[in-house]
Amino acid sequence: MATLKDVKVGETVTVTKLNGTGPVKRRIMDMGITKGTEIFVRKVAPLGDPMELQVRGYELSVRKGDAEMIEVV
Repeated sequence: MATLKDVKVGETVTVTKLNGTGPVKRRIMDMGITKGTEIFVRKVAPLGDPMELQVRGYELSVRKGDAEMIEVV
């Protein structure tokens, strides 16, 4: 099981599952990250947190803790 946290810069992945519950999962979904969405990893901050992603045509920064809840292939 790979998560978004494990994806390298320059790779494109597809979301397979969102883990987490309640408000945290809802917040991730509100950002446009849902099952089947393609995500391109643009950059990762020097200390590894946050990650800059391209999702549905816009740029988004996500903390590693949230990225761990997003399963991808």
